[in-house]
Amino acid sequence: MTGTQHTPGPDLVSELRRTAITVAEEAREVILRTRAELGGDLRAVTRTKSSAVDPVTVVDEASEEFITTRLEQLRPGDGLIGEEGAHKRSATGVVWIVDPIDGTVNFLYNLPQYAVSIAAAIDGAVVAGAVLNVATGALASAGVGQGAHMRDHASSPNLRPLHCGDAEHLATALVATGFSYAAQRRAEQAELLCTLLPQVRDIRRMGSAALDLVAVADGTVDAYYERGLNAWDFAAGMLIAREAGARVQCPPLSTSSGDNALVLAAQPGIATQLAGVIEGSGSGL
Repeated sequence: MTGTQHTPGPDLVSELRRTAITVAEEAREVILRTRAELGGDLRAVTRTKSSAVDPVTVVDEASEEFITTRLEQLRPGDGLIGEEGAHKRSATGVVWIVDPIDGTVNFLYNLPQYAVSIAAAIDGAVVAGAVLNVATGALASAGVGQGAHMRDHASSPNLRPLHCGDAEHLATALVATGFSYAAQRRAEQAELLCTLLPQVRDIRRMGSAALDLVAVADGTVDAYYERGLNAWDFAAGMLIAREAGARVQCPPLSTSSGDNALVLAAQPGIATQLAGVIEGSGSGL
């Protein structure tokens, strides 16, 4: 996903954006249907990944398998990187970055804050993406140079433009964040939280990086930060926040969670202040 960057034409961006939306909507139906077939208790079909608190369910895997197959049908030759292990080299220059369920812990506990996140990148730069809240049907999407838009629930035919808010003071900012699955890193993140909390209005931990970034785009929260994410966690949401006017800082798409790089999206009036607190905390987190 590296190389000489070029700006794709608006027709290609629109096509990729429509594809991301279509596949996200279809994946939502797969997730809802599969969960209904499994019943309410998903523990028997859940395993762990990086730690004992990092779960993946058969529904995550079914969603990723569906998305991979569908993208191959709609865009043969494109590459793909998925959270649950799907990987395909690109013959077209387009690479899809997929999180089949972002917020799996919320999904396990039936908390309505988990999403399908699908982004398209060219030359290492995200150019289109969609984030769909599976529980509510709320859909956000963006294309580079096209702005970001939201459908508020599954039955709504209307799209509205997304614009981040206009907060100017960190002291009155509502800030979202997330925490690692690794115990030592959680402890270090708690140290930063102790530094930041007295300097902001409040903190929210909602459990999905993709939806947190959409919340910044919509002005529902004033900022979001987290270290140690993978590309599939932030790719689509980052573009949506940026196209909604937020200031965004994120690592290259090749970055892994182990690199501990910072992802930050904030309303322009507080972005520099917040970044200063985080970078100056001394915790590295």
